Amino acid sequence: MTPDLEACLRDLQKHVKGDVRFDEGTRSLYTVDASNYRYIPLGCVMPRSKDDIQMVVAICKKHGMPILSRGGGTSLAGQCTNAAIIMDMTRYFQGVVSIDPERRLARVLPGTVLDHLRQTTQEKYGLTFAPDPATHNHCTLGGMLGNNSCGIHSLMRGDRGRTADSTHELEILTYDGLRMRVGATTDNELESIIRSDGPRGMIYRRLKDLRDRYAPLIRERYPRIPRRVSGFNLDELLPEKGFHVARALVGTEGTCVTTLEATLELVPHPREKVLAVLGFESVYVAADAVPAVLAAQPMALEGIDSKLFEYSSRSHEHKKGLRLFPEGTGWLITEFGGDTVEEAMAAAHRLDAILPQLPGKARCAFIQNKDDQKAIWEIRESGLGTTAFSDSLGETWPGWEDSAVHPDKFGRYLREFRTLLDRHHYDGSLYGHFGQGCLHVRINFDLRTGFGREKYKAFLADAADLVVGFGGSLSGEHGDGQSRGELLTKMYGPELVQAFKEFKSIWDPEGHMNPGRVVNAPPPDQNLKIGSDYKPRKVKTWFAYEKDHGSFAHATVRCVGVGECRRESGGTMCPSYRVTHEEKHSTRGRAHLLHEMMDGSLIKDGFRSEAVKSALDLCLACKGCKSDCPVQVDMATYKAEFLAHYHQHVRRPRQAYSMGLIHWWARLASTMPGLVNTLTHTPGLSRLLKTAGGMAPEREFPRFASTTFREWFDARQKPKAEGRPRVLLFPDTFNNHFHPYVGRAATEVLENAGFEVLIPSRVFCCGRPLYDYGMLDEAKKLLLHTMEGLEPYVKENLPIVGLEPSCIAVFRDELKNLFPKSERARLLSQSFHTFGDFISKKAPRYQVPQLQQKALVHGHCHHKAVMGFDGDKKLLEKTGLDFQILDSGCCGMAGSFGFEPGDKYRVSIAAGEKVLLPEVRKASPQTVIIADGFSCKEQIRQTTPRQALHIAEVLHMALHKNKGLDMKAERPEDFYYRNFKTLPARSRRALYVTAGLALIVGLGSYHYIKQRRSGRYARQVI
Repeated sequence: MTPDLEACLRDLQKHVKGDVRFDEGTRSLYTVDASNYRYIPLGCVMPRSKDDIQMVVAICKKHGMPILSRGGGTSLAGQCTNAAIIMDMTRYFQGVVSIDPERRLARVLPGTVLDHLRQTTQEKYGLTFAPDPATHNHCTLGGMLGNNSCGIHSLMRGDRGRTADSTHELEILTYDGLRMRVGATTDNELESIIRSDGPRGMIYRRLKDLRDRYAPLIRERYPRIPRRVSGFNLDELLPEKGFHVARALVGTEGTCVTTLEATLELVPHPREKVLAVLGFESVYVAADAVPAVLAAQPMALEGIDSKLFEYSSRSHEHKKGLRLFPEGTGWLITEFGGDTVEEAMAAAHRLDAILPQLPGKARCAFIQNKDDQKAIWEIRESGLGTTAFSDSLGETWPGWEDSAVHPDKFGRYLREFRTLLDRHHYDGSLYGHFGQGCLHVRINFDLRTGFGREKYKAFLADAADLVVGFGGSLSGEHGDGQSRGELLTKMYGPELVQAFKEFKSIWDPEGHMNPGRVVNAPPPDQNLKIGSDYKPRKVKTWFAYEKDHGSFAHATVRCVGVGECRRESGGTMCPSYRVTHEEKHSTRGRAHLLHEMMDGSLIKDGFRSEAVKSALDLCLACKGCKSDCPVQVDMATYKAEFLAHYHQHVRRPRQAYSMGLIHWWARLASTMPGLVNTLTHTPGLSRLLKTAGGMAPEREFPRFASTTFREWFDARQKPKAEGRPRVLLFPDTFNNHFHPYVGRAATEVLENAGFEVLIPSRVFCCGRPLYDYGMLDEAKKLLLHTMEGLEPYVKENLPIVGLEPSCIAVFRDELKNLFPKSERARLLSQSFHTFGDFISKKAPRYQVPQLQQKALVHGHCHHKAVMGFDGDKKLLEKTGLDFQILDSGCCGMAGSFGFEPGDKYRVSIAAGEKVLLPEVRKASPQTVIIADGFSCKEQIRQTTPRQALHIAEVLHMALHKNKGLDMKAERPEDFYYRNFKTLPARSRRALYVTAGLALIVGLGSYHYIKQRRSGRYARQVI
């Protein structure tokens, strides 16, 4: 650091109450946003209050440091990354200050997430904030003010749907330390302010002078369209606009002032909504129909093309919504609202009179069900991520992703834009806010080569000429940043661009507020995160990363920065972020750290990086990101890969051997389960064993069963097969040694469904716990052993039913990733089914036994992410249960994660307390709790008065008329424990010491042997 920066850091640490972080790990988190650009920040401050922000700005002013205020970090034009001191407003500086329902106003702090405001106002007051970008569940209002965001429901304010149009007043802070409120200004107020002494009067004098000099050009050259976001809002200073200084500052991208508080205007929020989806012969015909459809006054009018439809169909998360679309290759999604369903339907049926007038043969589907509506909106809102990577297009990038024209010209514009793409040999999916003439598209630019970057710049120049020729705007939502700053002269002319520079200078004369954005922007091909300077490390990996061309470096840039992992509810990812609210504990933050590690210019120690290790430590490896992330960032796999390399240099923790090798310990314990249970549940000795094994003292050891499932299966009297179809039931470690009643129940239900049940002749294991510690060498050996042992069954085309979702996920996911070219692995992967999926698909005529009860269902993370939950849902529907599938995210236990001490235990409990555990406690004793995962059931058992059942046990209960298997089976350890208590104290202490020493010696010996052998399997950085 320079001396000035070191002095600035010392002052910040001394005077700021919030977090001050200048370490390489924190800086790595903020090098990129959702754009094409990368800048290394000077440091990061997370202020706690307005006074904190004022202190930060004063200290930066003293030392001449540039500042960037940052919200959710999802900007697409480069506004949220800079070589500056980052003020992250999201950590502490958030909240709704007050609501004035009579005046329809809300006062908010800039770090407030948009959905937090909407949830606060909608339910209680029937009001909402109209602009709502697709990132509404995690973007901040400060970021929306910075970018002048719009969104799907901007139509609720007609042609005034930008954030600027809904801004009533701002409290701002200048770089020079002036703190004031700004808003609309009457002529008398303006004259009074101008006559006053001090910096405020001087600013207003200069603003009025600027307005007066440039008013004719502003009126002449500003496009009169709903979505003009490019440039500064100088038109808001015109007399006819009320000299609205707050609205003039919206969209300045942090280049002029820091926002301390915003007063925003609200609109009525209809309680009921109906969707009408219109299908057309092409996206161009759909765009032609926009003016006519607008006459029906929808609340939202969005469009998508066949490419987005096709890409969405590859995700099982979107298949439900896609089935609801009418026939066509271009669609309009319209939404209508009312206080009642009848009112909303009546509004939607205004389309009936319009449909015959629409071009082509439009088909219409009305969607009233709320879940179906949600499924359709998820397809549209995931457009950015869905189109980021595809087999046909490869990588796609922003850069020209949100141009806008008048809706009346939109169809012609789309056709000419497609011609322009073809001329430059580019492609992309066309979708967006059709009702306001705003196009979204990610284009397959080549940003990695010099020729590709020159071609990119040439396209931007032609695209700018095209949209300006239509009287449109370079940006209709995302702002200019660095992507379009250089092109503003084409849209406004050099005189108005000079006016923009003067406007910035009035507020920020030294040019230290987010420099180089909008005005004086660098060329769009500089500082690219994968530009000419990007030369990532080459590394030999354990996993194949076939979707990333075998490159771990490419996998780390898969994250497009959209920030879905920062949402507070819904889906699974990212449980650790939902607890800590730290960027480094989000999937995006971890991906950015890994990207910086592979780049090597900021994080220089590669796979030995403690900054990366620290961020990955609290990753629960839930795989939620594999399905919830729109670009399928698979952080669980990246974590296992990193740890495999990291532990070539750093000794593994003891829990890697106590919990990672549970398949080995469980087999040993099954020879004397009573004694083991006594030792692990005896006070004092239990605590010693937990300490030795690296287990949280708050946790309880799971009890080993007195009889394993395999023992029960081999000893039982088997029914006659009589030519029944055969199925192989896979006894995983957990359901064999801890919960054998699950296997027993599954066996009886499968036989009742008409199958002959087999189990493998030998013991096999998927090695799931090994991945959590990067023990990939051992995992590959186990899988090789398992593939060899199961090969005869696979050759017979026997379906294999697994009972533990995380175990099945290994065979469906990790197996193919570790053995990508193995036909044996591919066939084995295809053979595995979950219990629910197997019954639903392979026994469709089975008369599922009925159970007239209520049930709460928690889906295992890996189950939802890798296999999907549809099969289990269909099976539960057939049982007659009145069930609710909880949107509970991760249970928090996540295999061995929740058993480990310290932060992992605390995060584990906090994640469970988000939804799952409170819902279980609230459930009546008669409500069945259903959870298939061993870790999920352990979390419920250890933190609530309830015990969860596997879906196989539920069907078994129904089969035997509510009489399930005895979950409190005989406990032979009671015999050992009773006799243990009669021993003299000295003998008991001796037994404690002996057992502890034996465990330590055993673990130490195993660790020594592994360290000696590890050299043969080392994977080195090339």
